[in-house]
Amino acid sequence: MESNNWLQQLMMVGLGTTSLVAEKLRQVSDDLVKDGKLNPEQAKAVIDDIAQQLKSEQGNFDVQMQRQMRNMMQDLGVARQSEVDELRGRIDRLERQLRDLENKLWR
Repeated sequence: MESNNWLQQLMMVGLGTTSLVAEKLRQVSDDLVKDGKLNPEQAKAVIDDIAQQLKSEQGNFDVQMQRQMRNMMQDLGVARQSEVDELRGRIDRLERQLRDLENKLWR
């Protein structure tokens, strides 16, 4: 649970940073429009372009974070879901075989 809390905090920091960057970007673009260095359409285009780049980089960050988490969990010896599912299947088969053997003994 603690690692989950740590991950949640890390994601919240990322979201907060993204919000701050977006707000600062809006302020800068508003200032450039007020100073006459950009017209509103250009400012919107610049903001949209940067926002798209941030979204793209966020996707890459998410993929890298997931990879790092998988590696960390593997290093800690935590079983993957597929391994747990495989073991459950094996247990189910063994339980069936045991019931079958018990039924043969009681006949």
